[in-house]
Amino acid sequence: MATQEAPEYEGADRRTHYSDRDIQGRLLGATHLAGSPESVARARNYVRQKLGDNHPALGDVTLLVSELVTNAVVHSNSRNGGRVTLALADCHDRIHADVVDEGGDFDPHVDTDRLAEGGRGLFLVQAISDRWGVHTDHTSRTVWFQVSYERGDTPATPGRYLP
Repeated sequence: MATQEAPEYEGADRRTHYSDRDIQGRLLGATHLAGSPESVARARNYVRQKLGDNHPALGDVTLLVSELVTNAVVHSNSRNGGRVTLALADCHDRIHADVVDEGGDFDPHVDTDRLAEGGRGLFLVQAISDRWGVHTDHTSRTVWFQVSYERGDTPATPGRYLP
């Protein structure tokens, strides 16, 4: 799936953005992380804490968040102790994640060189997510994605997520 236009929102306007497009959801939380490699593990733990061990999208969301936070702490102006923000929302049949960093010298893009040693992070985001995109302004950059999941409508069974 190709990169799509990022949603235009700031803070409280996010709820309005989702409502305008008939996407309703619940903010699970947001956390601020230091722009350092240790923050990648903290981001993974945060996803597990917010989604729970039995959430059907846990593996995909954890992997993609890990890739995007790694990109932020390695390639953006947030590296060397700057700030990276991770926000998660449950939009009833999909998880929406935002990774916000302090921007950088280039826009994130999918590397098509299959022999490159690095650059696979956004390739994974493109391959696994249902939608993703990048929004850049004068002070920050947001890379976002959405991963769909099937909601459970029957009594709970081991390994099945019920909202």
